[in-house]
Amino acid sequence: MKYMLLVYDDPKQWTDLTEEQMQGLYAEYGAVAQNPATTGSAQLKPVETAKTVRIKDGATLVTDGPFAETKEQLGGYYIVEADSIDDAAKIGAQIPSARMGGSVEVRPLVEM
Repeated sequence: MKYMLLVYDDPKQWTDLTEEQMQGLYAEYGAVAQNPATTGSAQLKPVETAKTVRIKDGATLVTDGPFAETKEQLGGYYIVEADSIDDAAKIGAQIPSARMGGSVEVRPLVEM
């Protein structure tokens, strides 16, 4: 079965890292991307670059940024193949965000 690992970060956790620490963390993210169970992944640009689209009374409304102010922001995702959600969660536990004040949400994909 396929699962999406949604990676949420607290941007404040990244502000005081050294270049060496950043390189180490990116190597860990890269290792998850290279895991044979991973079939796709991407890092998202900051929320300041986002647009939110809504339709109200037939009119399209486009606003800057995300709708809600939250501590954690969606920073990227991985698609993995695993035998169970528990196995997918074990892969998610390898993502640095899970230990750096963020979280990794594991969700099964609807396959058509």
